[in-house]
Formats: sequence, C-alpha cells, structure tokens
Amino acid sequence: MRIPVESYHLPNGLHVVLSEDHTAPIVAVNLWYHVGSANERLDRTGFAHLFEHMLFQGSANVEANEHFELVQRAGGTLNGSTWLDRTNYYETVPSHQIALALWLEADRMGRMLPGLTQQKLDTQRDVVKNERRWSVDNQPYGTWWERLPALCFPEEHPFHHSLIGSMEHLTDASLDDVADFFRTYYTPDNAVLTVAGDFDRTETMRLIEEYYGAIPRGAPRPPLRDMMLPSTFGDTRRTVVPDAVALPRLFVACRTPVFGSDGYYAASLAAAVLGLRTGCRLEQSLVRKQRIASQASAFTYDLAKGSDLLVVDATAHPDVTPEQLEAAVLAELDLMHQHGVTDVEVQRARALIETSFVTSMQSAAERADQLSRFATYFGDAALINEQVERYGATTTAAVSALARERLGPDNRALLMFVPAEEASDTAPAELAEASA
Repeated sequence: MRIPVESYHLPNGLHVVLSEDHTAPIVAVNLWYHVGSANERLDRTGFAHLFEHMLFQGSANVEANEHFELVQRAGGTLNGSTWLDRTNYYETVPSHQIALALWLEADRMGRMLPGLTQQKLDTQRDVVKNERRWSVDNQPYGTWWERLPALCFPEEHPFHHSLIGSMEHLTDASLDDVADFFRTYYTPDNAVLTVAGDFDRTETMRLIEEYYGAIPRGAPRPPLRDMMLPSTFGDTRRTVVPDAVALPRLFVACRTPVFGSDGYYAASLAAAVLGLRTGCRLEQSLVRKQRIASQASAFTYDLAKGSDLLVVDATAHPDVTPEQLEAAVLAELDLMHQHGVTDVEVQRARALIETSFVTSMQSAAERADQLSRFATYFGDAALINEQVERYGATTTAAVSALARERLGPDNRALLMFVPAEEASDTAPAELAEASA
C-alpha cells in the first residue's frame, strides 16, 4: 500500500501536504501546530490545552461555536486535541465542502485575535477547569497521566509538568497572556496543513493560496528547554498513591528510543509482545493463567523528542494485593529483560501493528493526521510510506537487545494506585517515593 503524498511550502512557511484518494466523496482537512504543553512557561501551564478550546470560540468572521455549527450543518465532523509537543485541529466533510473547512481553519489562524474577548476566556477557562475536575481530579486513577510523566522526566524537563495545567495557572491567565501565546505559536511557519481524500488538486491549491497565503509569518519562537536525557533512569523509582479506587493499579514506565528512530520500532514491537491484544504475554500470564490482573496492556508514548516511554498498565484482580500485582508485573519484565523474545512473538506483534496501521490508512481523517504527524516531527510526510518496511526490518534480535538494554531494574518507574483505606503505614503521605 503506497499513500500518494505531495508536499510544498507557501512563502509564509506553511507546510502543505496533499494526498488524493477518490474512493469516497469525503475529504479530511487536518492542521497540526508544533506546540504543546512542552512549550509552556512554567508559571503558565495548561495554555496549549486552553488554546485548543479557545480556537473554537470564534475569530474575526466566525462567532463563538459557529465553527462547529457550520461544519456539522455541512454534514461534517470536527474536533481538536492537545499533546505534549503538538496541537491539532481537524474536519472531515463531504468533498464539495472542502472550501468551508479550509476557510474556517485559515480564518482562525490569521484572524483569531479580533474575536478574542475576556468573556470567552473566562468561559473556556471554567470549561477547562471542569474538564480537569471530571477527567483527572475526580476520576478513579485519573491523575496517572500527569503523575507518570512527572515521575519519568526531571522537574526542569519540558515533559515533566501536567498537560492540562494547574488550577492556579489557569486562574492567573490573562487576555494578554493568551494573545501572546497565539502570536508566538499559531503562525503558518509553525504549522502543517494536510488535505487527504477526494479533492481536485488544482482547485485545492488555489484555495490554500487564497485563504492562507496572506497570513504573515510569526516572530522567532523561544527554543525548548533541553530535552536530552540519559538512556535509562539509572535505578528503580517508585510512587505510591492512595486514592479513592477499588483495586490496585500499577503503571511501569521504561525510557526507550524516540519515535521514528531505529530503536523505536524495536520498543514498539516489545510493547506489543508484552501487552497488545489477547495473545500477548501480560494477558496470557497475568489475566488468564495467574488471575493476578483483571486487565493488562503495554504501549509506547510515541514521543519524538528527548526520550520515549514504554508503559505497562495492569489493574489487580479482586483480592490481589498491590505487592502481588507488582511482583507479577516485574516478573514478566524480568523474563523479557533476561531472555528476550521469540520469532513467533515478534511475527505476531508485527502482524498486529501492520494490520492496524494499514486498516487505519483507509480513513481519510486518520491518513491526514498521520501525514501531518510525520511532516511536523520530521519535515517529511512521505515517511508514512516507510512504516511497514521499518517494522519489517526490525529483527527478533533487535527486540531482544532492546529488552536487555531498556527493560531492566535500572530503568523502571513504578506508579502504584492503592485503595486509600489499604494504604501502608510506610506511605502515609499522598505520595510515597523510594528509589532503589
């Protein structure tokens, strides 16, 4: 399967990616800005996520929430998301509505500030605070996705702090702060615009030039703080969190090579051998045979800067203690660390990953998103066509070597949630930390 890819840049720096496919009469418009929580000031965390909300609140020619209304009335879908090092916005519309989707994204890229008001900021700040309460603070295990990066990355590292931000910083955000963040990062020379699906190439290029060509470049952006890290933690580190949960749940993270590197594909296959689908080691051993865990999986964060993380996630079976869960999970990591993986396991993992990837590429929206991803991180959207080959070229020996180098006791960060009433006397505080 070869995905058609054409890339070019407008004079203002906007990276444009086109991928024609006339199979179905739909088109996906996908815009990635190379900004995420890693780019935030430490006294203004949560801005990238707040901005994801603010960009749906109107611009010079679009009223608050009208972006949603216009796309949905046209028969389309849309949304946005924020991550550590990117923010994206996307629409999938009937082919004849491509001009609408392109214009809407251009209007808020070039003319968002005239529509910015204090009332909109106050409203969306409250929305984000409620989202934090609902999805993090009051959700069982909900703090894992900010506690784990905080455990794995040093305090000064751009990936250390919470993506959703603190209540205090959200409260302190001013209209000038928001405007400065927009001027700094939401510029054409810091963005990738991808169009995938059923469209006319000539007309689409004309529309892109008309809508985006006059938007000026931004000023130089402040550099990220140093992202480099040692390849391992150098020890086993542990955080225990007494929480309002019914069952213990353990996350174990190991530092692994960054997304796109040769080592990444070995780590991705190792994670699949450990925890992808029902045939994986964790499911077979912890869930089915030992009945230690009610669920167990493994995945990579797919971070393209500094260091990636391979994460094991296991929730205890009823009546299993935190100590039993931890011992069982670490035993599986020890087994792979000491003895590696088999050809059969790697073949299975590779088949699952490749099938999932090829299947996802049938979706115009998913294809557009992945094209934007490779263009943003590596400047080359065509790398999407090398992914199956990269996995195919990763040998069993390479996966075993990755396990030997990166899954040992010198490279583990353990985040254990325990029912509050069962918290050990040795860990009376909210966070009990120990390093071996």
